[in-house]
Amino acid sequence: MSSRVGKILLAILLATCGAQAAGSPPTVESIGDQVMCLCGCVATMNHCPHVNCSTREEMRAVIQKAITEGKDERAILQMLAIRYGVQVLAAPPTKGFDLTVWILPGVGLLAGLGIVVVVVRRWRRPAAASAAPTPGPIDTKVLAAIEEEMKKVAG
Repeated sequence: MSSRVGKILLAILLATCGAQAAGSPPTVESIGDQVMCLCGCVATMNHCPHVNCSTREEMRAVIQKAITEGKDERAILQMLAIRYGVQVLAAPPTKGFDLTVWILPGVGLLAGLGIVVVVVRRWRRPAAASAAPTPGPIDTKVLAAIEEEMKKVAG
């Protein structure tokens, strides 16, 4: 019974992977989540808070025209980046100078963590200046007087 369930699950998995590989045709909504509205609202096109945003409507029309021409999602995003500039993309490209946007936060986090580790180690290490001073040479006269007093007390 369990091998039958395993075969069914494998068939579902392969069918799902095949459907994703084939890719569904792009929609205005799917692309609208990947591009920024350029009206100044700092939101994706689908989430622009302005009621009658002319920029959003213009971008929707451009995307819909590209979809009817049969362009795929990558080509439409590339066309929008050429038309409006790279700032239209909600996620920067992962190549060239734009790759630094993806790398620098991780590098900054690791550098900050390294600094914290160094600072904490220095705080936990006892300072050399706060250690007890080593006694200097003992005066022999004082040592003799102490020994004489100890003999009186003991004797």
